[in-house]
Amino acid sequence: MLSITSKLPAVGTTIFTTMSSLALEYNAVNLGQGFPDYPMSDRLISLVNEAMKKGYNQYTHMNGYLPLREAIAEKITGLYGLSVSPDREITVVPGGTYAIYTSLTAVLHPGDEVIVFQPCYDSYIPNIVANGAIPVQVPLQYPDYTINWQAVRQSITPRTKMIMLNSPNNPTGSVLREADIAALREIVKDTNIFILSDEVYEHLMFDHTPHQSMLRYPDLYERSFVCFSFGKTYNCTGWKIGYCVAPAKASAEFRKVHQFNCFSTDTPKQVALATFLKEKDEYLHLGKAMQQKRDLFLKLMRASRFKMHPSAGSYFVLGSYGHFSSEPEKDIAIRITKESGVATIPVSAFYTDGTDNKVLRFCFCKKDETLEKAAERLCKV
Repeated sequence: MLSITSKLPAVGTTIFTTMSSLALEYNAVNLGQGFPDYPMSDRLISLVNEAMKKGYNQYTHMNGYLPLREAIAEKITGLYGLSVSPDREITVVPGGTYAIYTSLTAVLHPGDEVIVFQPCYDSYIPNIVANGAIPVQVPLQYPDYTINWQAVRQSITPRTKMIMLNSPNNPTGSVLREADIAALREIVKDTNIFILSDEVYEHLMFDHTPHQSMLRYPDLYERSFVCFSFGKTYNCTGWKIGYCVAPAKASAEFRKVHQFNCFSTDTPKQVALATFLKEKDEYLHLGKAMQQKRDLFLKLMRASRFKMHPSAGSYFVLGSYGHFSSEPEKDIAIRITKESGVATIPVSAFYTDGTDNKVLRFCFCKKDETLEKAAERLCKV
């Protein structure tokens, strides 16, 4: 028998698979995984169908369908005031997670260090480790999940190659503020440290809070790979299509990896998105619509025993339960799924060391009736 020395020996079945399976088994309302349970735009579906009928079914350019890259560049200028080259700085890829992995692979060498804030999206650390690099984990400050920039400074060594950011943050719903940008600028100034900025929830900002994209700041952008997802923007997470924006030299290295991994991304969807992206209201109003769902869920949860945390963006809000139960997060999440019929995600799953603050993550990008049904059940926990 051939044997494989695993690059990811600690990786097994994810908590998302576990909780989704339990949700199906117990017919539970699934507030675990971050996907909408309501329809995406009929208009966008029609545009894809139209593109397929017109023959856009073969490979498109490795970097992405040019009219789509041009539309993305126009959007970036309108939102963030930055002029980027569709030819040299934008690459369309199969999803935000792919963009993150490819960005890491483009720059990391064995022994390089990457600063990662935890809790974090579950792909980050395996992606770093698979590239032979070392994740340097800096915990976000509980209970507000803000960045301790002094801890970041103390974590930087001559081997530090990159800092990974995620705003709005999955799983916490926290966001970067102007003070964070000022601290980041000071830390990376006159260094060779790259930034990987996961901004897939860029339009899901609440309470009139501006999104602090790396694209707003030319001095930060010049060292950044900025990753986005159409799936999060247009409620079509199963499409797995996104893009990476990076300066020309960084994009050239990104594309070296991309061309031998995927090469070309789904053509008819790109053709459709090139047209749909020009309908600006579709993404400009997204935050307001999602905030209404957040507000509804928080209102419904007032009658529960959970202490809900603020959420300034994303699909997610956290709820603490340590004041009424000492159960580990995974145990109570499983119990609530089985006994109360609501699937959630334990926040401990987003920490390598399983840090357990007695907090669960709830996904609120659901139909109002789904949220009402879930909250009714959670109020009985």
